[in-house]
Amino acid sequence: MKVDVLTLFPEMFTGVFGSSILGKANDKGIVSLNAINFRDYSLSKHHTVDDTPYGGGGGMVLKPEPIFAAVEDLLTNSLKRPRVILMCPQGETFTQQKAEELSQEEHLIFVCGHYEGYDERIREHLVTDELSIGDYVLTGGELPAMTVIDSVVRLLPGVLGNETSAMTDSFSTGLLEYPHYTRPAEFRGWKVPDMLLSGHHANIEVWRREQALKRTFTRRPDLLKKLTLSKQDHKYLEQLAKESE
Repeated sequence: MKVDVLTLFPEMFTGVFGSSILGKANDKGIVSLNAINFRDYSLSKHHTVDDTPYGGGGGMVLKPEPIFAAVEDLLTNSLKRPRVILMCPQGETFTQQKAEELSQEEHLIFVCGHYEGYDERIREHLVTDELSIGDYVLTGGELPAMTVIDSVVRLLPGVLGNETSAMTDSFSTGLLEYPHYTRPAEFRGWKVPDMLLSGHHANIEVWRREQALKRTFTRRPDLLKKLTLSKQDHKYLEQLAKESE
């Protein structure tokens, strides 16, 4: 996968793209990560990328010319048009399902804005997606882009050491993930559940499913409405409901 980020602050991505899982994926050649300053595509004398909004109002608006030029430069010699993703508070809320969808793409371009907003023609005629990581406003799109890129890249084959770990993440199954434990079996008097020490893998899977249901029931009951659950799942949830009365 190729990931390009258009930003006014490419230095913000240096540590993120060169460290941990993303850095290793880049080194392995699984993903190519690039941060590009779209100010370089401004044709004005002072490399201006923003201007005051028509109709008045506070703040500055990003001009269309530099961003269009930067994206079009990245499309040179491209056989397939990539997804061009605008990071903004007005966009679709990012989810694990969206991460899984984007992980199937060969090329992603992220546009990170600053100031008051974007010229509307960028939304209408250039981007394919608008994404938000939550109902709040940040100073720019860089941190949200980092979040989305990390979430997407970790799903690519060969990125994680254990290929099955991403499959059981919270939200991948529709449920919050079950609790995890490791050595020692007892720490400060707190013991690992006996089931996990039993060695009976079928029973452990049942326990994990029930724990995932319980955690979701307690913390995010809204997620349960979206799932197709088995009779055994429903029975366990009914039991939890009675216990909580």
